[in-house]
Amino acid sequence: MSGRSGTGTPPVAAGGTGRSGRASSPVWRVALGRVRAYMGRHQSLSIVIGLALFATALPFIVLLPPLNGFGTQKDFIGGFADAGVFVLLAIGLNVVVGFAGLLDLGYAAFFAIGAYTYAYGASPFSGLDIPFWPMLLVGAIVAAMFGVLLGAPTLRLRGDYLAIVTLGFGEIVPVVFLNADTYTNGTNGITGLAQPSAYGLFGVNGFGFTNPWPYFLTVVLIIAVAFIFLYRLQDSRIGRAWVAIREDELAAASMGINTVTTKLLAFSIGASTSGLAGVFYASKLSIVSPDQFGFTVSFTALAMVVLGGMGNIWGVAAGAFIVYEIQAQGLKQLGAFVQSLHIPTFALGPMSVDLGSINFINFQYLLYGLALVLMMLLRPEGLFPSRRRRSELHESPEEAAESNEELVQA
Repeated sequence: MSGRSGTGTPPVAAGGTGRSGRASSPVWRVALGRVRAYMGRHQSLSIVIGLALFATALPFIVLLPPLNGFGTQKDFIGGFADAGVFVLLAIGLNVVVGFAGLLDLGYAAFFAIGAYTYAYGASPFSGLDIPFWPMLLVGAIVAAMFGVLLGAPTLRLRGDYLAIVTLGFGEIVPVVFLNADTYTNGTNGITGLAQPSAYGLFGVNGFGFTNPWPYFLTVVLIIAVAFIFLYRLQDSRIGRAWVAIREDELAAASMGINTVTTKLLAFSIGASTSGLAGVFYASKLSIVSPDQFGFTVSFTALAMVVLGGMGNIWGVAAGAFIVYEIQAQGLKQLGAFVQSLHIPTFALGPMSVDLGSINFINFQYLLYGLALVLMMLLRPEGLFPSRRRRSELHESPEEAAESNEELVQA
């Protein structure tokens, strides 16, 4: 017995080369798994930390080449604040299109309603001076009410018919604001809107922000609150009901889901998020006019949802940010950036091309449309799709093999 024990394999210490040592994971991987599990249980905390890290890194990233060739840090911060407006629009539209599957082509109408609500509440035109922070809530509520008014008569419509009705609503609202001169100042719009201030929560407005940094921090705070709210809804019974309606409305109704109230809730929540964006946008520009809320806004928001990854809140937000920065910041500064590179003129067949003399702003929508076409051909599920969306648009290897076998047998 003693010989056997003497010739046996000695016990392997922790971290050795035995089976237990090979099976054990590195310390950093175990710690990372624990952090992920903790963040998964505390979703709101993960959202706050993620946005805080993103907002902290952005001002430093734009100082690095080649981004520093597209403008100053102050220009980028102002652009980031404007991009935050479209992030709010995109995540709100994602509730209607991505979660509930209701195609809305008139989303800019709620954007306009939120902006004009703030104009009536904090401008010399109305004589009121309600602080910015309470008006955020008021603008969201008013936009949500109009979302219900739009959704109520369209509950029986689906697909293309719903798209046409929402498109008509989106065209009607700016025209009403344009022609109601007595109440909206018509084409001149409402000017002199009070800008947000650090003291606006407790007193009157008037100490407006004089640089883009406070606007950037304010919109990050609003986005964080909207993120937490929408993620809570997505994981709730209401969120699952939206997904059921999107997949098969008849089956959802047969399972006991009240499709009427569920659809109305999707319209109202999507509209309220757009109202938040409208209030912030109006306060930043200090002016609202009907030409700011055309069909282009609705189309751009829908393109951001599709390109970002329909159904994925983080993906939609990232898509909105990337699309806006490329369209509004990158393409507009691309000409100056190319000129700074001093690229020599080169021959292209019988023609000579000087990239430094090209005005890329004239090709802004051409490049934008080309990007949309290529994106839909190469990655139709979007940049950061949800798992369900990815599985819908891409066959698994087993399904692909079965499809090939069926084609061969046919």
